[in-house]
This record gives sequence, structure tokens and C-alpha cells, in this order.
Amino acid sequence: MRGRTLSAKVAFAVFAATTVTLAAQPVTASPPTATTVARPIAGSVAALAAPDISVSNVQAHLTQFNAIATSNGGNRRAGSAGYTASLNYVKTRLQSAGYTVSEQYCSSCTYPSNNLIAEWPGGPTDQVVMFGAHLDGVSAGPGINDNATGSSVLLENALVLAAQNPTMTKKVRFAWWTDEEQGLNGSRFYVNSLSSTQRGYIKGYYNFDMVGSVNGGYFINRVTSTTAAPLKAYWDSLGLQPEENVEGQGRSDDYYFQQAGIPTSGYAAGASARKTSAQAAKWGGTANSAYDPCYHRSCDTTANVSATVLNRAADGVAYALWQLAVSGGTPSCTGGQVVGNGGFENGTTPWTASSGVITNSSSKPARTGSYKAWLNGYGSTRTETLSQSVTVPAGCASYTLSFWTRIDTAETTTSTAYDKLTVRMGSTTLATYSNLNASSSYVQRTLNVASYAGQTVTLTFTGTEDSSLQTSFVIDDVTLQAS
Repeated sequence: MRGRTLSAKVAFAVFAATTVTLAAQPVTASPPTATTVARPIAGSVAALAAPDISVSNVQAHLTQFNAIATSNGGNRRAGSAGYTASLNYVKTRLQSAGYTVSEQYCSSCTYPSNNLIAEWPGGPTDQVVMFGAHLDGVSAGPGINDNATGSSVLLENALVLAAQNPTMTKKVRFAWWTDEEQGLNGSRFYVNSLSSTQRGYIKGYYNFDMVGSVNGGYFINRVTSTTAAPLKAYWDSLGLQPEENVEGQGRSDDYYFQQAGIPTSGYAAGASARKTSAQAAKWGGTANSAYDPCYHRSCDTTANVSATVLNRAADGVAYALWQLAVSGGTPSCTGGQVVGNGGFENGTTPWTASSGVITNSSSKPARTGSYKAWLNGYGSTRTETLSQSVTVPAGCASYTLSFWTRIDTAETTTSTAYDKLTVRMGSTTLATYSNLNASSSYVQRTLNVASYAGQTVTLTFTGTEDSSLQTSFVIDDVTLQAS
């Protein structure tokens, strides 16, 4: 990202409305006792599922860029041998994947050198969605977070698109810019080279600059705009609560697209600005420290990248690309209740449970009918489970997991969770309850599971009890309603 802020006003057009939906990917969380993971719903239905982008593959590109810098004077500055080698690495991979690739010589750049433009076949030529990142770095170091991360995220997304070869509804164009660090010169040269008709063909430009900061945040350019909607929808589905990219305004390659009236957005994880206490509480990391402590320094190597932040950016790009440009239609919502035998009245099928968990014992009454699931209650160290594979339909507006619990305990503490009931979808913890949530009657629990739309996953209840003083976790009337 360029170090100095441009002062000119930003003017941009409004992008045509886009249907935005939930990503079918789980949230990673470790909630405290009796809390739940919020999974906001952004939009109504899911289009053809976007692929999961391998963060390991993205990291492999970063390793290549780091090695290129090491072999070429320690940097990848525009116009240098390191930059040329970086461009050739990207170009070779794209050509092998089937892209139409061209180089554009930027004669007005501070360090005259080439932009790299790649188009995927298919889609109407007058309906273009463009994804860009600057390929150059500063002379002080290898420029891995700034901006091999953005370059690598786009490269891997381009390769996955080629491998899947879906039917396209729009033309997808990728760009890797030169001379960004000297004043956004490569992207400015490109925009200035377009006719007014060609500019009108670009329905949205998405920029990715520093998307792996080790103390990073989750920032979106023009976060409330229609153009930003698919990027925001994906991060919303992970519960990340992204914020406006204030630090990056006017400092990266989206700027001249805005000035030309092309609608823009993009992801960023932060540069030299400092993370606030509120952001650290929300996202983790260190408050009052820079998002990227190695910004424009020699230590901006592969060690200066958060794999978690990088992965979320890469998958968000895929989600937006598929939403904006890939055919597959909008699946209709089949809806309904997808948990089988949720009241436990029809034997054990399709549940898999520890011995004796599904029972009609009169000592613990069911909420409805005669049967329920009763986990633990032995007063000794014990783990019991109850699980069922469920297929969550795509294309629905809401997805609610509901169940009723009655928690009886002999524990006397008011502060320590000795015995716990954990609810998971797949490997992700949705909620945890404990002896601290004891109640004399059944309590309904509801969880938003929209992130699992279109997936088949295992719903699991796990009860764990310590060595003394029983806690019984009784569950009844389990439903997962899609509508």
C-alpha cells in the first residue's frame, strides 16, 4: 500500500444490485459457558457454492515471491529484476491455466515496467468484473504482506476458477499492478488507457492490498456500498463484523477506478495504523499495536503474515467472484425440518448415541412424549455423545437449530463450570452449557446455522462430567428448520 494519502475527493457510481447470500462455511469459535456463536444472515439465498481456496496454496505463492526477492537484491520494487521475476511467475501460471494474458508497459511510471492483465474465457465482454492487486513492493524488503498477499490471493483464485471452469455470467478480469508504491502509477496508467466505453464495461473493480497482516483487522473499502455487499456478506457469515477501510482510503489502486466513475470495493487487513482496544476485543490481537509491524520494512517476509486472516480474505474473494460472475442460478429453498426423530419417540435411528442416552426413564421426564436424550448424571468422570448427520438445504432465508434442555445438577458452585454440554456442527462449537445453567424446567435454545447452507454436516451434543456431584443434561424436541 502506498504510504501517502491522496487528498482528492472520491466519486464513484452505484453498481447494479447484486443478490448476496451466506457462505457455506463454518465459524471457528470457542464460546464461554452458555453463550452462542452469532451467525448473521446477509441476504436471502445462496448461488452456486463458491470453492474453498487452499490457504496452503496461497502461502506457497508467498514463498515463491519471498525467494524471488532473496535472489534479486532483497526486494521486488517496480522496475527491478525482482519485480520482473514476480510478474513472470504469475504470468506463467496463468498462461498454463488457460488465461488470455497481456502485459501493459507503463511508460509514465516512476520505474517504467509492466502491468499484467489476465482474462478468463466466457462471459459477455461488456459485463466485466475486475479483481486487482499491486505486484510491486518497496525497496526496503521483499514486500510479502505488502503486497504479495493480495497478489497471491488473486493468483490462487484465478487458478481455482480455471480448474473448475464454470459457466460465466460476466467476464472476469484479473490485474497485477506495477509502481503502486510510487503513487498508484500502474493502475492510473491502465485506467487512463481505457475509452469511456471500456470503462463502462467494468461493472465493479475489487482491490486487495495487504490482506494478511499479523495483527490484522477486517476492513472493506466502502463497506456499506452495494459493490461491497458480497465481500461483506462472506465476512458477516463468519461473524467478523468488518469495518470501513479508513486507513487505506486513497492509498491503493482502487483510487483511480473510483475517479473514473467505476464502482469499487476490496479487502484490507491494515498497515501501520494501530489496532484499537475495541477491535482487539472483537478480532483478537494486540491493542495499540500496528496491524502490520513490518510495514515497508525488511522484516516483511513470509513470517509477517497471519494464515487465518489470509485464508478469510482468499475465501471471501472466491465467494464474491462466484456471486458476481458464475452461473448456476439461485437454488430454490426446499425448506422444512431436517433433523430426523428429533423427539426421540421413534427408536434411536437416525441418531448415534452412547448407550442408554435415548431413554424413557421416568426419573427424568421428557418435554413431550415419553422419550428424550439424557446425557450424564452419574456423578463420576464420564463423556457421552448424541449425534446425527443432517443435510442443510441451500437457498433459504433462515436456518434455525432449536432444542430444549433441562439441566439438573448437584453442584453447589455459582462460578465454576465443572460439567458441560457442548453443541457442535461438524468440528465447530456452536454453544456450551454447564452446571451453571441448571433449571427446574425445560429451556428452549435456538442457534442460527445459516453458515452450513448447502452442506451435509454432523450435529453433535457432547456431555462431559467430572469426578463428583452429578449434572444431567436432558435434551428433547430437536429441530433444524430451514425456510
